[in-house]
Amino acid sequence: MKRSILLFCLLALIAIVLPVSAQSGTLNVLCTPQEVWCEGMAAAFEAKYPEIDVEWLRMSSGEALAKVMSENGAPTYDIWWGGPMDSFVAASAADLLEVYDSPNYENILEDQKDLFISPKKDYVGIYVGSLSFNTNTEFLAEYDGLEAPKSYEDLLKPEFKGQIVMAHPSTSGTAYTFVSTVLQIMGEEAGWEYLKKFNDQVAMYTKSGAGGGKFVANNEFGMVIMFSHDAVKEIDDNGAPLVITFPEEGTGFEIGSQAILKGAKNLENAKLWFDWAISAEAQQLGPEYQAYQAPTVKGVELSHPELLEVKLIDYDFEWSGEHRQEFQDKFANEIQNAEADEEGLIKK
Repeated sequence: MKRSILLFCLLALIAIVLPVSAQSGTLNVLCTPQEVWCEGMAAAFEAKYPEIDVEWLRMSSGEALAKVMSENGAPTYDIWWGGPMDSFVAASAADLLEVYDSPNYENILEDQKDLFISPKKDYVGIYVGSLSFNTNTEFLAEYDGLEAPKSYEDLLKPEFKGQIVMAHPSTSGTAYTFVSTVLQIMGEEAGWEYLKKFNDQVAMYTKSGAGGGKFVANNEFGMVIMFSHDAVKEIDDNGAPLVITFPEEGTGFEIGSQAILKGAKNLENAKLWFDWAISAEAQQLGPEYQAYQAPTVKGVELSHPELLEVKLIDYDFEWSGEHRQEFQDKFANEIQNAEADEEGLIKK
């Protein structure tokens, strides 16, 4: 009898210390990188935690932020994984992210902890990527002496008129990074004047940042502005005839981030993903899924270090995030509206 009581008490204690819900059930992931990476990460997490069923949805970062904002603390998803930090700054300011002091913050690169971990500890950087100009070499060959652009002014050359593709900043974090970069380099007044001239050069806007790559790779247009790791994917995996260049004035960059959404229905499982995503085990998986961003944790080699060996501006993520909605609205109202066709393209 005493042995039975002792066994019952021991089992009850284990149940308290190790709740079943922590490693079983469901996890809903709002994912913004490319679909193949989202799918691969979900599968890897399920392999690590076979009792957890991962449901995920891929959205562009602009769409993801809009969804998080509209759900206003009653989220459909538990964790938001990927997309430029500016979006997370905006969501944090609206108090829509869960504060979580992850034990795996110790994995973050020592000299970058202040940059990668939010002051409130409600989001953290999971990868880094630089913004680049990506030009079709066959297009360049059509013009005697035309070189791939190496400055923002080069984008305004007559040869590039109607040949540039970029995502729209209302839906894409990639494009918003470009807009914010221009404003930070040139100042707001001169920056907006430049963006109006730049808009005259653009053939069309896509919904997602990497979406324009295929049009330029297929020789439909001359150049695309997107993150350099997405250009590498087009070159290495699809044989695209692209040359990657960076503006001599300096280029912007993203710190792709993640956060647990406040009000998450599967909070413990979200914490498991959050911890795992800032481990070397998880971050070394990127290249397996054609994701060539730089890691944010110790113990992972850079697949393409040259993409960050360029002149980067001192990008102000807080300022960029605080003004995100204002600048998106200004771009849509004064430069180019965000009314897309059924394929998600804004053709001019």
